[in-house]
Amino acid sequence: MLRNLLLVQMHWQLLALSLFCQMIISTIAARKRSESWRQDCRSCVECSQENGCLRCSERLFLFLNRQGMSHHGSCVHSCPAGHFGLRGKDVNRCMKCKAPECERCFNKDFCTKCNSEYLLFKGKCFKSCPEGTFPQSTDCIEGCMFDLIGSWGEWSLCQHNGMSCGVRWGQQSRTRGLSRQTPEKTETPCPDQSESRKCRMKKKCPKDRRKNERREERRKLKKKLKLSGNRTVTDPPWSV
Repeated sequence: MLRNLLLVQMHWQLLALSLFCQMIISTIAARKRSESWRQDCRSCVECSQENGCLRCSERLFLFLNRQGMSHHGSCVHSCPAGHFGLRGKDVNRCMKCKAPECERCFNKDFCTKCNSEYLLFKGKCFKSCPEGTFPQSTDCIEGCMFDLIGSWGEWSLCQHNGMSCGVRWGQQSRTRGLSRQTPEKTETPCPDQSESRKCRMKKKCPKDRRKNERREERRKLKKKLKLSGNRTVTDPPWSV
């Protein structure tokens, strides 16, 4: 009988000790949560223990880290990957990029950097570059990758709207052949590289010069005929 009483007493003592230990552990955990909450709220203008930051200072962005049905807010200087900063009248927020393969974006529809498995082209992320473009580092570029071959050709005739004279200034150009260098071999050649420059033209065309010369000859002839028509012929006095 005495033995049974001792066993019951020991059982209750162990139970009480267990409850005391659990109470101490819960108190420590609550204290840690409280310290963590205070730590998270240091950069906040307004904060709650359940949801973290609710409002940030003017220079910071409010980032909501969603976990299932709940979310926890924090104030950050720059938004994390997959988000962009949107400044507003009341609060600056970190908004999510629309495309999941977008690592950085200017707005929700325009990517500025893609994830490692994608290539960037005009604000979109592609597994492979669109037709007419070629991969270069993390982007797709238009045109072709080329190496220069040969030297520049001769400058073309200085012209303006198909005319080689008659105006003061014109344009002339020259070309140089190119060779495509791409990861995939292709028979399509790159277009020749070209450059142009401003050039001085002959103000008067040769035809205009001959036309002016003929006009000047006709003018002199008319003047000569006019003078000969006005001349009067008189006989000398000794012929009477």
